[in-house]
Amino acid sequence: MQQTVKMKTVPQKRLYSKLPVWIVEDHHEVVQHIYRSIGSKHLPMNNIKMVHLDSHPDLLISINMAADTVYDKETLLSELSIENWIMPMVYAGHVSHVAWLHPYWAQQIKEGQHCMHVGKDSSTTTIRLTSRDDYFLSDALYVPLDQLENPKELQLNVIRVDPVKGLLKRQHELQERSAKVHKEAQMESKSESVKADNPCTSSLHPLEGSTSSRNNCDAAQSPEEGSTSYISDKLKAVIEPSDPFILDIDLDFFSCKNPFKEMYSQEEFELLKELYSYSKPQQDPSEEELLECVERRTRQLEDLEAAFADLLEDDDQETVQRLAALPGMESLPRLIHCLKNRTPSPDYAMVHQAGLTCDYSELPHHISSEEELQQMLTAMELFLEALPKPTIVTVARQMALWETHVSVMPFNEQKVDITFINNTLICWSQGSSLDEYCPAEQVESIQNSVLSILESLFGCLDVHREYESSPSHSP
Repeated sequence: MQQTVKMKTVPQKRLYSKLPVWIVEDHHEVVQHIYRSIGSKHLPMNNIKMVHLDSHPDLLISINMAADTVYDKETLLSELSIENWIMPMVYAGHVSHVAWLHPYWAQQIKEGQHCMHVGKDSSTTTIRLTSRDDYFLSDALYVPLDQLENPKELQLNVIRVDPVKGLLKRQHELQERSAKVHKEAQMESKSESVKADNPCTSSLHPLEGSTSSRNNCDAAQSPEEGSTSYISDKLKAVIEPSDPFILDIDLDFFSCKNPFKEMYSQEEFELLKELYSYSKPQQDPSEEELLECVERRTRQLEDLEAAFADLLEDDDQETVQRLAALPGMESLPRLIHCLKNRTPSPDYAMVHQAGLTCDYSELPHHISSEEELQQMLTAMELFLEALPKPTIVTVARQMALWETHVSVMPFNEQKVDITFINNTLICWSQGSSLDEYCPAEQVESIQNSVLSILESLFGCLDVHREYESSPSHSP
């Protein structure tokens, strides 16, 4: 009797017929669409790679959120906010690699490769991590590895993106250069002796930002950091041709506002920096020094939060003087005086949120000119040319919410409306205008350009403009 042998087959990767592009208003809203792709098996359950273009890392962790929240999708989605939506996916085991591509004006995390573990802190049951970078230390998120339960490894690549210049000649020069490289390759194959004697005789130089194949001279010299050749090399070391991955784009990658810049005077900013100053550990700190730094920072942030909560209840002179007597609070009376010169009842919850951005570095602020926008868009197009087609694309506009919870009078004497969710600043709007992390007057143009580039590189798109059905969208 003939015996039938059953062969074990590897399940084929599910593919979308058109590249789905999910466009949301606030960045944490992309998580539900990522989870949907995991559920439909277009993305794997584990070890997902993400290419993340943003002026902000978005890699913080909600201080008090229980780690086990990641296993309850609806609760998790309700607790996420724009600065902390990635790490819960890491702890859940979904995301294992993040390449944060940041514009040259934003540098919150040290350049290069970072390897860390993300897990449940055994003492607090919250999510914590092992990175020693100041971005995480200043939020008191560090714990040693032996204090983490169920740790997951995260590979983080921090890569600067410089603008690509010479835009008007780009297409012609790319084509011309490609033809010359091809011709030279044919000539060199017939001239081995000449090539051996003088391997760098070509006068051809690569176009700035080009990802086209380099000749032997180019290969002997590493591409400059921030160039698209450099970025492409770094990304190709992470993303294999067959890898499913997420391409995530925040439109403030191209032009970015710090909303607090128009809410506070420079003097108020300086006072906030004094109050919220972060004391870095010494270079190459010991474990003990790191834990002391975290404990010191935790106490400082808790004291500041409690102080501004007291001021919300009563900000009379007696309360201000009592708080000013506490360690590190010497600048508080001057700050209160400045704020009250503009409005008799400052919103101290908002002041505290602003202070949290004034530790070791400010929020990035760079409103790009039209020329700079085109240069950054070209840079994106060039390094994406080197990558395989992503599984899904998520896009955050970071522009608006119509809901308003607080109104104050900033230093320029124009009304500002503030929205908080879970005590986290989500947006602000000046008068009847919209929130602007990505400047409102530029967001539509940037979005259209990004979609055009994606279509030219990856073919037909299945675009979902989720923001149009959101309460935050302008009718």
